[in-house]
Amino acid sequence: MEENHHLHDNALLHPDEHYLKNRTDSNCSQGSYTNLSSILEHRPSLVSRMPNIKVFGGSSHPELTQLICARLGLEPGRVITKKFSNRETSVEINESVRGEDVFIVQSGCGEINDNLMELLIMINACKIASASRVTAVIPCFPYARQDRKDKSRAPISAKLVANMLSVAGADHIITMDLHASQIQGFFDIPVDNLFAEPAVIRWISLHIPDHKNAVIVSPDAGGAKRVTAIADRLNIDFALIHKERKRANEIDSMVLVGDVTNRIAILVDDMADTCGTFECASQKLLSAGASKVYAICSHGIFSGPAIERINKSPFEAVVVTNTIPQEENMKNSSKIQAIELQQMVLSLMRMNVTESEECEGGKDIRTKRSDVRAVIDVSMMFSEAIRRTHNGESVSYLFTQMPL
Repeated sequence: MEENHHLHDNALLHPDEHYLKNRTDSNCSQGSYTNLSSILEHRPSLVSRMPNIKVFGGSSHPELTQLICARLGLEPGRVITKKFSNRETSVEINESVRGEDVFIVQSGCGEINDNLMELLIMINACKIASASRVTAVIPCFPYARQDRKDKSRAPISAKLVANMLSVAGADHIITMDLHASQIQGFFDIPVDNLFAEPAVIRWISLHIPDHKNAVIVSPDAGGAKRVTAIADRLNIDFALIHKERKRANEIDSMVLVGDVTNRIAILVDDMADTCGTFECASQKLLSAGASKVYAICSHGIFSGPAIERINKSPFEAVVVTNTIPQEENMKNSSKIQAIELQQMVLSLMRMNVTESEECEGGKDIRTKRSDVRAVIDVSMMFSEAIRRTHNGESVSYLFTQMPL
């Protein structure tokens, strides 16, 4: 039997002590998600004591769970996940949730089917243990691309997942950048679909030189609304690539609508899987006269030949959020480098160099603006959504603004 003891006890911090316990300074180095935890250790939490709330995390993305909890001034709930010899999943919630407002963080990545089943079991375990409300926080929604019948006898698997979550006992869903907005209609419970757009806009403003001369480009017609919204807020132009796809993950032809001559082209999409679209689009943009090409997406799946394609591509950087773990991808591609949004905010306030934070091992995490690239941390958006949901506040502010 395999066990995954990945979370700790769920003691709330005292209102006057909102600092992280069990400091892990030895892990504080540039390019690590623990950078944000180290920074948060020396500053107050954004929220006061939050009674009757517990946050649990599944095994798909424990780093994101830790970041969310650090932001809230909480520690993750105690949960043990097991795999029996026949590969069945077992979950033990190791503390009382009676009458609690429970949030379960589990992203649709990695071993997707196992992680989805683990999420369903965790929801059900909390529900039958008398939790007052169970909210599933799913940064990357699984099976989101199977949202319609695109051919005879094709299943609508996203609807099936919605049904399963409801039957398991979920009372509310928080997710980010659904592949298709109609997925919200598959549920008979409330769904809050957050957008990475505010974080993307901030990253572009901070880290792309002369971004006012850039063009936001959608790699397909389905993303036109997304890129026009970003372009409007940045007050720059946008373009569109129309693609014809004969088979899944294979592009037949591309047509560029818009002018990118001698300008920076910024490709924006909701997800990147095998990166076939990004690879072809980057070549199309360069052949059309673009001076530089960046790629930004909310969910970096990067399966199959994706990393090889990124390494061979002409991209200046491939930028993703951390709705999906990126540590292994960053090891395999120098174009995907870790930097927390907290450091981006500090860069904005100080304009040139972040304030030096000394780790116990003597390492300095000082970062210049020109070095900042690639993994945008969205944990503060999820933590603020959790806080607002728990307190009965509106989350619509998060659709257009980035909490600090």
